[in-house]
Amino acid sequence: MSELSTAVNRLGAFCGVRDVPTLTITALQERYGLQQVDVMVLFGGSILAGERVLAEGIRQHLAKKYVIVGGHGHTTAALRKQIQQLYPDLKVAGMSEAELFAAYLKRRDGLQVDLLECESTNCGNNITNLLALLKAHQIEFNSILLCQDATMQRRMAATLAKYAPQVRIINYAAYQVQVNDHLTGYDHQVAGMWPVSQYLTLLMGEIPRLADTPTGYGPRGKGYLAHVAIPAEVTQAFQTLKRHFPDQVRSANPEFATHKND
Repeated sequence: MSELSTAVNRLGAFCGVRDVPTLTITALQERYGLQQVDVMVLFGGSILAGERVLAEGIRQHLAKKYVIVGGHGHTTAALRKQIQQLYPDLKVAGMSEAELFAAYLKRRDGLQVDLLECESTNCGNNITNLLALLKAHQIEFNSILLCQDATMQRRMAATLAKYAPQVRIINYAAYQVQVNDHLTGYDHQVAGMWPVSQYLTLLMGEIPRLADTPTGYGPRGKGYLAHVAIPAEVTQAFQTLKRHFPDQVRSANPEFATHKND
């Protein structure tokens, strides 16, 4: 692999964590001794592949409750456009991410979830609104499986760890890919996958956010996340990419930062 593709794939593997190899009861039992997780959540920042993960979780009876979280954020327009192209008869205008995924889940797989959260705009209030929703419905939980876009999976888990440190968090990123040597494509097809340039921008935006530094989102910075340990090789990969692509580090969008942590 080239130096640049190796660096991209290293960031992708770090950010897009999966804590179990498959979405099965057997995998949960072997890793955590669980027959089910209490709650499984799909976050609306994901691409279409996230729906596949949620559908599989439901079919496998992986959780006691299923939730989709997402209002309107920086990924909403792309998600809305893709679903509209697949199902032109769906009236998607104005739908939140949670509503879009719920409609897609019902149309594609004939499945539905227990709860929708439709107001959040960023990772921070994705989590705080989720916790408020579960509390309002008197859903007690000790374990929660999170599915988010692979670029934002680790940050989502770190945000939940800040607000609910006692909860067992199980990560299952919506997809895992590798880019090719020339950064022109991926090793396999993924539903709704970002163009490589957008994937790179999203990944590069995560490392400064995850950093527990005065300018990062960790406890020593903005305080949005629990501490995240970033391995030296991941930091080195980020620096390599930053030298080659100095303009591709995604800044927080103030339009969606009302409750911080975009």
